[in-house]
Amino acid sequence: MKAIRNKVQLIGNVGATPLVKQLESGKSVVHFSMATNEKFKNQQGDLQTDTQWHYVVAWGKTAEIIGQYVSKGQEIAIEGKLTHRSYEANGEKRYLTEVLCSEVLLLQSKSKPEAYTEE
Repeated sequence: MKAIRNKVQLIGNVGATPLVKQLESGKSVVHFSMATNEKFKNQQGDLQTDTQWHYVVAWGKTAEIIGQYVSKGQEIAIEGKLTHRSYEANGEKRYLTEVLCSEVLLLQSKSKPEAYTEE
C-alpha cells in the first residue's frame, strides 16, 4: 500500500429531502441524513435488519446536484471521506462525525443512473 486514504462509499436511502443553503461567499452547501441497511439472520434463524444513520455534507456543484435531484427515501450511492468536528450548544460541547461527499450516484432515476463527481 503506497498511501492510506480516508475513503467512504455508502449505498442507502435519504432520510429527508436535502435543502441547499447558499453561503454569503456564494458557495453552496447541503446537509442530509442517509440510512444504510444490513440484513442478517440471528441465532434463531430470523431475518433481522440493522439500520445505521449517517450524516452527509456536500459542497459546491455536488451540493447543487443533490439539492436538485435527490429527495426523501431515494436510494443513492455516495463516495467521500469521514470528517469530525465539534461545536458548542447550550454550553455543552458536542461532537459530530460526517461524510464529506465528493461523488453522488442517483440509483433511482426514471431513465438511467447518473453520476456526478466534483473535480
